[in-house]
Amino acid sequence: MATLGAGVLTLTDWAKGLDPNGKTARTIGLLNMSNPILKDLPFKEGNLATGERIVQDTSLPSVFWRLMNNGVAPSKGTTAQMDEQCGMLEAWSEVDKDLAELNGDIRAFRLSYARKFIEAMNQEMAQTLFYGNSGTAPEEFTGLSVRYSSTTAGNGQNVLLGGGAGSDNASVWLIGWGDQSVYGIYPKGSEQGLIHDDLGLVTVETTAGIAGNRMRAYQDRWQWKCGIALADWRYAVRIANIDISALIAKSSAADLIELMITAIHRIPNLEAVNPVFYMNRTCFQMLDIQRRDDAIAGGGIRYDLIDGKIIYTFRGIPIRPTDGLTIAEGLVA
Repeated sequence: MATLGAGVLTLTDWAKGLDPNGKTARTIGLLNMSNPILKDLPFKEGNLATGERIVQDTSLPSVFWRLMNNGVAPSKGTTAQMDEQCGMLEAWSEVDKDLAELNGDIRAFRLSYARKFIEAMNQEMAQTLFYGNSGTAPEEFTGLSVRYSSTTAGNGQNVLLGGGAGSDNASVWLIGWGDQSVYGIYPKGSEQGLIHDDLGLVTVETTAGIAGNRMRAYQDRWQWKCGIALADWRYAVRIANIDISALIAKSSAADLIELMITAIHRIPNLEAVNPVFYMNRTCFQMLDIQRRDDAIAGGGIRYDLIDGKIIYTFRGIPIRPTDGLTIAEGLVA
């Protein structure tokens, strides 16, 4: 008996997607996540076919006070180049023509199926922004956690520790988005954002049954060429080692408000960027509880009306609960 591959849509899958009238059902996205960082992240076209080359100042020229009839020595500033790489996030789907046409509404069926791919791409992108590591997975781009992983590194002053000692740790991030600080990139000459190629009805080879058999199928391809550029490391701050169990128990818990104040003071110029705090839902909940317990009336966190939406802010900086951040990070030293 032939076995279908896990990536093949079956009659059982098709039947589960129907409403009582035999039409494509409105699917409840229980697996959907909230990743507002994808809306905040500004993108620009890279200057390389593979990403972005950034030129950074490494030293300033020397300047002197001088006396009359006394010269000064020539001097110069120095620069360094750093290349940021993009990755290619990609997915394909193939659905048997006759299966797609069973309920008579091909467009509704394919749209319902496509939403799952779009959500999966968004989730993977958000998680890679924080946890991608091209050193261990060269097909990815390197995310923020790898870059802010030690208090003794060159950017160590922007790695704050929340006092956790176990294995259920989380991080809160303050990121100052801007085209001179932290921004998203896509390769030179390519398209920005998620690309969808509707390849229509094609003939494909099947892997089930006799290898090499043909069938007609609707084929789609999704691709996202993207990366992140850290042009100025001073504009991102990681608050690491937040012990989740201690936070919930309110026993030796990290003082989120104090740590967030400290993070704000690590950013050189808040006016030059678009600063945003990111944290997982548990930290977001416990911050709200700490706000209730500690913040004075009219200070700390408040609701502000921005663009018609009520959002949380801390000292005027938006706070976004982000499902791309886990509660199982390793310790940062």
